Amino acid sequence: MAKKEMKYAEAVNEIEVILRHLESGELDVDELAEKVKRVTFLIRLCRSKLQATEESVNRILDEDLSEPPGE
Repeated sequence: MAKKEMKYAEAVNEIEVILRHLESGELDVDELAEKVKRVTFLIRLCRSKLQATEESVNRILDEDLSEPPGE
């Protein structure tokens, strides 16, 4: 079965959870590198989703603004 693509809000939530663990000192040294790697992946995922959304919105606006009013 294919993995469900993570939504932006889910990624941000997971980043926040990991950061709370880091700030509280709940992570031991053995987990630290793993969590930093995961947060890095999640940040890249969020950036990618934001860039894709920005491009999509810009395309929509460009199309709408290039059409004469009333069409």
